[in-house]
Amino acid sequence: MTNVLFVCSANRLRSPTAEQVFSTWPGIETDSAGISNDADVLLSTEQVEWADIIFVMEKAHRNKLNRKFRASLNGKRVICLDIPDDYEFMDPVLVRMLESRAGRFLSRPAPTRPTRVEG
Repeated sequence: MTNVLFVCSANRLRSPTAEQVFSTWPGIETDSAGISNDADVLLSTEQVEWADIIFVMEKAHRNKLNRKFRASLNGKRVICLDIPDDYEFMDPVLVRMLESRAGRFLSRPAPTRPTRVEG
């Protein structure tokens, strides 16, 4: 299981959308939070330590993440998706951007083929 954390400013639109989109992908556990003090769910040390991969929406989020959680980021993969705060929750354009930009780092398992047994 890969633990994936999505981070934006307020945890109202982009990161909750990403959490929902990728929650149905097999082998992936998702969570989301905001890095701003007024975030609906404020990013915690526990979330950062839980995550295997952290996706931030903007470079400013990565900078703030590095400042606030440097000690917990050792060995963590942090990827900036460069998605501006221009979209509503579950906006189809945002969903496509997330699937395209984050999806390439999150492998979906290939469908298994039935094994042919010779008799």
